Amino acid sequence: MNFKIPLNENIERFNMPENLKIGIMIAKQHEDCKKLGCGFDYYQLALGQSPFFVPENIQKSLANNTNAGYYSASDGIIELREKIAGFNKKYFSIDADTNRIIVGPGTKTLLFMIFSIVDSKLIIPTPSWIGYSPLLDFLKKDYVKFPLSSDNNYKIDPDELSSFLTKQDERHMLLINNPNNPTGAVYSERELRKIVDICRQNNTLILSDEIYALTTYDFSKFTSVGALYPEGTFVTNGLSKDRSAGGYRLGTCILPKQEDSELRDAFVKLAASLYSNVSTPVQLAGITAYEISSEIEEYFNTTRKIHELIGLTISEKCNDINGLSATVPEGGFYFILDFNEYSQKLMANGIKNSNQLSKALLAHPYHVATVTGDSILVKSDNFSARIAFVDYDGRKAYEDYIDNPPIKDNDKKEFINKHAKHILDGIDQIKKFLENLG
Repeated sequence: MNFKIPLNENIERFNMPENLKIGIMIAKQHEDCKKLGCGFDYYQLALGQSPFFVPENIQKSLANNTNAGYYSASDGIIELREKIAGFNKKYFSIDADTNRIIVGPGTKTLLFMIFSIVDSKLIIPTPSWIGYSPLLDFLKKDYVKFPLSSDNNYKIDPDELSSFLTKQDERHMLLINNPNNPTGAVYSERELRKIVDICRQNNTLILSDEIYALTTYDFSKFTSVGALYPEGTFVTNGLSKDRSAGGYRLGTCILPKQEDSELRDAFVKLAASLYSNVSTPVQLAGITAYEISSEIEEYFNTTRKIHELIGLTISEKCNDINGLSATVPEGGFYFILDFNEYSQKLMANGIKNSNQLSKALLAHPYHVATVTGDSILVKSDNFSARIAFVDYDGRKAYEDYIDNPPIKDNDKKEFINKHAKHILDGIDQIKKFLENLG
């Protein structure tokens, strides 16, 4: 007997995750190109996965703990939470005891828990990472898009935020992603203090997604919102970006400082019901991952410098193309590329909206994968794309940087041409695409 299994209506609200959507588009284009006899060497400027290796001591710790098959604490084993507390105090000046720390299977799950537990309407500044809105849609939770201007480097304008909040009756929670995905912008302490003052005055919570914090190129300039507004901020972070361990699925959340245990109890209860505990071997490896050492300092510093060198070079190359405008990244491994000066030519060539731009760039003969449109929460008439600059062999680049640090401009150029030539070629393909618009 054949019958159709009904689906929950909430699943229809989901946008397909960008990695799956882009993967399907690439596979389809590959098939189309095969029919044309094309070898299809595509340029991966879409997916934002750290190109580097997991630090060796973390790998060894995971391997040495594969026998730990027992259940562990739902909020995270105490030794790990102690290490996380010390790590956050050193790097982010957050003085959080272990009762404020929740360990989850990646930050996405922790975001889902925050959205599920906290009774507030979300404010999502846009352009944005795509991952927030599908979770909110699934939960039928209200949120409002808060468009940001390129004139302000896509940062929150305090006056606009104040004007918005003073007109609201319900409780809101402002989402800050710092360093920002997709723009690469980093907020200064002064900018954050202004935002915090406004949120505190308006009884507004902050969800500070700081997953890229330790990739800030000049880390001395990074400030955590959790240090400025401990009573009203959820801080999420993890191992995926700065320690290149996205597949380990270990995320952290520092809860706002509260006088009672009601909030913490809610998180522990949901964690126990949702995932029981983060994989115990991964948590034990996490103890190593959150140890402060000269080895991890060298890893952070080296990967930061490589991200900065490649990011600034690729951004500058894009800005040298007539009619394109790229943000200059200060952290992470993305920037926004603005095609809007070409909007009339794009539409004349049948590219009517920003969602169609990524398909056109991926098509033969360009083969450039980018993230545009709905995937970064921009309006359909905004022809902008997120560019990821991680399409290179991170281990080879890291080892080369350690052995031969590029100091002079010629050394840096040689390093880029050696390790990031495929990214440079991808930008050349974008230039060719624009030239062929007519």
